[in-house]
Amino acid sequence: MDLRSGGTISENVRNVFEQIRHAMQQSGRPEGTVRVVAATKSAGLEQIREGLAAGLTILGENRLQEALPKIEALRGLPIHWHFIGHLQRRKARLVVGAFDLIHSVDSLELAEEINKRAQEVGIRQAVLLEVNLAGEPTKSGFQPDELARLLPQVGTLPHLDVRGLMAIPPPVSDPEQARPSFRRLRELAERLSRQGISTVSLKELSMGMSSDYPVAVEEGATMVRVGTAIFGARHG
Repeated sequence: MDLRSGGTISENVRNVFEQIRHAMQQSGRPEGTVRVVAATKSAGLEQIREGLAAGLTILGENRLQEALPKIEALRGLPIHWHFIGHLQRRKARLVVGAFDLIHSVDSLELAEEINKRAQEVGIRQAVLLEVNLAGEPTKSGFQPDELARLLPQVGTLPHLDVRGLMAIPPPVSDPEQARPSFRRLRELAERLSRQGISTVSLKELSMGMSSDYPVAVEEGATMVRVGTAIFGARHG
């Protein structure tokens, strides 16, 4: 499993696509069920354009102040923009409507704020609910049991389009060590789906990054957030 980013951006994109295809074959998943969210934090416009030319269609940004100028500069191109970083409630109004999907809704309060801002602009904002699988104090996210309790409330927010779950497992030295975390997120989504909340879909699983995305695909990821394996090491 070669997850390094040693070639050109175009070569790196092809390698990521090939690794995903192989992981899907290994796990018996049909082609087309996994999408690459290219994490473009610190990537310049020319690097991004090269990635788009190689087949990228979804760009994920962590920082609002870096994302908005890129969105403006690349306006008109066939890009789906995802917000994948930590989102503060006071900045929700700037994110709602500017991004096709927000991956990092980590509390009921943030969900309510996004719902309020989406109502103001007359849209339903697509979101994923972030889960803190290991209960790490330094990470945001719903605790699994907390999410099970609060999901009915989230489901009552009419301007929120809940599409699935997102998680960032604890850092590991071997991608295989992340497999139990990915499996837990998939099993949590299956368990929560049995609550039968008609306004909530949990079909999307955003999990896996540059160091472990093939394992995430094998465990059911529908979106992988890949940055350094495409654009190289980040600076800043």
